[in-house]
Amino acid sequence: MNRLVLNKVIMILATVSAIVGMAFLFWILATLTMKGVSSFHFSMFVDDMVEGGIRNLLVGQFTMAIIATIIGVPVGMMAGIYLREYSNDSTLASIMRNLSDVMMSAPSIVIGVFVYALMVDPVNHYSGWAGSVALSIMMIPIIISTTDNMLSLVPKELREAGIALGGSKHKIILQIVLKAAKVGITTGILLAFARIIGETAPLLFTSANNAYFTMNMNDQFPSLTVSIYNLANYPDAESRDLAWAAAFVLTMIVLFINLTGRFLTRDKG
Repeated sequence: MNRLVLNKVIMILATVSAIVGMAFLFWILATLTMKGVSSFHFSMFVDDMVEGGIRNLLVGQFTMAIIATIIGVPVGMMAGIYLREYSNDSTLASIMRNLSDVMMSAPSIVIGVFVYALMVDPVNHYSGWAGSVALSIMMIPIIISTTDNMLSLVPKELREAGIALGGSKHKIILQIVLKAAKVGITTGILLAFARIIGETAPLLFTSANNAYFTMNMNDQFPSLTVSIYNLANYPDAESRDLAWAAAFVLTMIVLFINLTGRFLTRDKG
């Protein structure tokens, strides 16, 4: 009897906790939607920040995120392939997995400070390259973990079939194993991209911000997330309204990317 009562109490507490969590999430999204939509106007996509728009901010944010993806995806995938296909569960592999898990949970501001000391402080100025490197460092452990886990789900019989046909190890990995795991790996890349596209702290220390349109990665670079932070602290109502509208756009972008990742996962099943 006591176990039944305890089970009901735990179930009630879990349900109440879920409702409270969802209530706060709904409150945040509802507030963001109301304030963001009321401040939203399509001209903001063709004007730069100095003109009351976010065109340069969107271009800058996606440019740094895409460069970070170009850097992070090959490194993360190769590390994941090594862990699953070549390491034979060695001590080094165990250390790498543990370090990857630690990096996944590392505060983003710590990564920003690290890249600041590495790339900004020595040359005494911010740059888009530093921002991209900081974002790529955040992506790499996510992609390592995803690649490692997805490759572990590929049946060993596929590898054995490739060996029976006389295929070399690297060809079996490239032509059989990776193809079998491509949906899961792609989903992990999308989720990693969704995470970095909304990051602010690393960019505060690396790329800073630029109110004007520029593609010069060697100088301060426009960033949507940093601009939202700055605009929200400005005293005039127009800047705060633009911050709400930009935050709404950023939320919709992140939501779209996450839903795409979930859809790919469902399609795999």
